[in-house]
Amino acid sequence: MNPIKSLFLFLLFSLVIISAPQQAVASVILQYHHVSTDTPPSTSISPTQFEKHMRYLKEQGFTVVPLSTIVNAVKNNTAMSDKLVAITFDDAYLDILTHGKPILDAFNYPYTIFVNPSLVEAKRPDYLSWEQLKMMAEQGAIIANHGWQHQSLTRVPDGVAPDMWLAQYEQDLRRAEQAIKDNVGQSYRYFAYPYGEYTPEIQRWLAENQFVGFSQQSGAVGLTTDLTAIPRFPASQPYDKLSGLRDKLNSLPFAISLSEQDNQTIYRHQTVNSVTFHVEVEDFKPSQLNCYVSGLGKQKIDWVSDSSFQITFSDHLPIGRVRCNCTAPSLSQAGRYYWYSKPWFITKRDGSWYPL
Repeated sequence: MNPIKSLFLFLLFSLVIISAPQQAVASVILQYHHVSTDTPPSTSISPTQFEKHMRYLKEQGFTVVPLSTIVNAVKNNTAMSDKLVAITFDDAYLDILTHGKPILDAFNYPYTIFVNPSLVEAKRPDYLSWEQLKMMAEQGAIIANHGWQHQSLTRVPDGVAPDMWLAQYEQDLRRAEQAIKDNVGQSYRYFAYPYGEYTPEIQRWLAENQFVGFSQQSGAVGLTTDLTAIPRFPASQPYDKLSGLRDKLNSLPFAISLSEQDNQTIYRHQTVNSVTFHVEVEDFKPSQLNCYVSGLGKQKIDWVSDSSFQITFSDHLPIGRVRCNCTAPSLSQAGRYYWYSKPWFITKRDGSWYPL
């Protein structure tokens, strides 16, 4: 071949490689509570269905890794393999050991349990003991922090100043971390928000105290994920069907940012009517973006610029824990969706909280 032509083809090929967009890779964290048929359905998955979940992961080529593998990749901004999955349980129920662990062991899957030490030390018959948790830790489980008690950070008690409440919670959080270290020999400084409730102020406080925060809104994890609000997909009922799990496991991290005002999470009922998202991904068609809000359904999307869109809610956000889930099919990876979830915690008009 003519040397000049060879050089031209080489340069052209190099240009294509350099300019080609890198495909997004994703990790997904699954959240469970009970593995049982005798516990509240909203926080339970049957052992039979849990086994189907674990088998599906294996058959579809997902790699189940310790939670620390995903967190460390985000922390250090290091290359992350695609299709990584971490399995987590909240609340340290006994059935995780009796029903969940045998299934996990059969597939040799690592997992994480978020515990409330005060409940462990109360020696309730439906909770794991320190001895059981230590045994599970020695066999590869991560035991992490869910707060000393199962108590929301956002709900400041009457008559207590917010800064005093956070100071008290900080002591309880450190106390819980120390109890985990003393009893099972681990201290990852991972914290799952009780009830998934948090605020931007709490996120800053958590970062200042060198904790990684895990939320309960859905979404995939990527290198730009905020380490104070790492999303997890609920996988218990009614979200335990394999058809829905498939889409979640194949989701991609939707890099979206919000203004300081739109990043707020707590509003009184009927005091917020819109939100604006700033998108940092181009691998989708704006016309294929869909957003759904709890209790309101699909919302109208108005693009206010090439990279920002606004939702004016079709009605008032309902009182309670509310989510806006936005998804869009990837152009470069057929069958996969970018997925982002924004939470709100809507109090009553007088500022009082909805029941837990």
